Amino acid sequence: MSAFKPAEWPRKLRSQEWFGGTGRDQIYHRGWMKNQGLPHDLFDGRPVIGILNTWSELTPCNAHLRDLAERVKHGIYEAGGFPVEVPVFSASESGFRPTAMMFRNLAAMAVEEAMRGQPMDGCVLMVGCDKTTPSLLMAAASTDLPSIVVTGGPMLNGYFRGERVGSGTHLWKFSEAVKAGEMSQADFLEAEASMSRSPGSCNTMGTASTMASMAEALGMALSGNAAIPAVDSRRRVMAQLTGRRIVQMVKDDLKPSDILKKEAFENAIRTNGAIGGSTNAVIHMLAIAGRVGIDLTLDDWDRCGRDVPTIVNLMPSGKYLMEEFFYAGGLPVVIKRLGEAGLLHKDALTVSGETMWDQVKDVINHNEDVILPTDKALTQSGGVVVVRGNLAPKGAVLKPSAATPALLTHRGRAVVFEDIDDYKARIEDEALDIDETCVMVLKNCGPKGYPGMAEVGNMGLPPKVLRKGITDMVRISDARMSGTAYGTVVLHTSPEAAAGGPLAVVQDGDMIELDVPNRRLHLDISDAELAARLAGWSPRTAPPASGYAWLHDAHVEGADTGADLDFLKGCRGAPVGRDSH
Repeated sequence: MSAFKPAEWPRKLRSQEWFGGTGRDQIYHRGWMKNQGLPHDLFDGRPVIGILNTWSELTPCNAHLRDLAERVKHGIYEAGGFPVEVPVFSASESGFRPTAMMFRNLAAMAVEEAMRGQPMDGCVLMVGCDKTTPSLLMAAASTDLPSIVVTGGPMLNGYFRGERVGSGTHLWKFSEAVKAGEMSQADFLEAEASMSRSPGSCNTMGTASTMASMAEALGMALSGNAAIPAVDSRRRVMAQLTGRRIVQMVKDDLKPSDILKKEAFENAIRTNGAIGGSTNAVIHMLAIAGRVGIDLTLDDWDRCGRDVPTIVNLMPSGKYLMEEFFYAGGLPVVIKRLGEAGLLHKDALTVSGETMWDQVKDVINHNEDVILPTDKALTQSGGVVVVRGNLAPKGAVLKPSAATPALLTHRGRAVVFEDIDDYKARIEDEALDIDETCVMVLKNCGPKGYPGMAEVGNMGLPPKVLRKGITDMVRISDARMSGTAYGTVVLHTSPEAAAGGPLAVVQDGDMIELDVPNRRLHLDISDAELAARLAGWSPRTAPPASGYAWLHDAHVEGADTGADLDFLKGCRGAPVGRDSH
């Protein structure tokens, strides 16, 4: 006999439109479900929890999520719920071409329809790899079903010949060393084995770890979720506790719209500055806010991040990795530090039912070389910087904690690459007219241009510059860069070149000024010359590679508003579906 009592629930659950009653339609839905050996009392009014799992063997960061889903199920059963695991679209950062970002919106749309059209009362969002976290949060914001995030966690530290190896960060570092003649190709191949030595996502503060931190800072994951290593037993405990919690969230009707307020986004923006988070967080958070109907702009990113010191000493900005961050106390310590500095909306509600401050006020920092005191911060102004000017009328972003301070104010001659293929064809040419004072400019790599806005903005430097011992130059593009990357890199330049933005008409030899303290990015030509060039510009034309590519090109918005599809913005809710079977 079941101990569950449907009368305990304050209202009729959405899933009962499918499973509750003795009519033909309800028997149809229940009957087919029972072919899996499910007992009748699972359909007696307890909440149906969809475990939306981005597991895929072609998404290596998420390849361990099947095991974690079993722990979520344990928690749901313990709390009186009925768990159903649902595989959903999984966009792999390391495998998808032309780029996983091309498919973030497709994943969000597919997951939204899975939530909307099936008998789920609440959802556990099982994510990890870069785009899986924002895409499922976007879907949850659109449907507004009670939802909670559990991430797969970062992989263990890598080591190569006694040196910590950060996934992604050392890929760029070692690759540049090979081009500079400082590392052999054989050593590079040997180092490969140390870069990804356990299940999990990037062990640096790349986009995966950043978005796990954003989910927690938004209040959409249980406190402490972001940093637990994938293979640590406490990651399984977190999954099980998450399963328990979602059942109570359904009972309380605690929805994303109750949590994702403007204050929650401001908390997350400041958290991103404190952790030295990925610039990709900007574009994803703008998209999530657009789905829930919150007015969030690039100006909010600059305003909220301007005075936040970067206190997490992790690659690519610092020296440690996610394993040490967890041992030091993880994100709760950072959030507590923000609260103590007056940089936190303490009363922001979280999925736990508690306020953000109540969750973190008693945590302890166990390693002040990993989570630094404010007076020893990596940079005192670590938030994402937004620069504007005639080269980026709608804004561009830069991550100061990963940049070279001396280059944050710089004027240099433009060396222009029309697209990524042009860059690849010319960058190693010894005849290329370039030196370390130049500004590298890459066009046609934005949401429409690549298409999809690939992570190519951190262009590798030319070998002849690397051989001088130079490791950084100013680089400007409408592309993104990996959260694991570093350098003085101006990204997301809007409007993008493929949409006729000023970036499209930059020419070799033009002088460009970057002035980060004054938030300025300027192309040194007259207004009349710029207008004449733009008047003579015409877009590239190429047939779309697929039906979705056509849809994406026709409807994707600019990076400055989150690069979502225009028709997907706003919370549409999840009306109960009835059919005529």
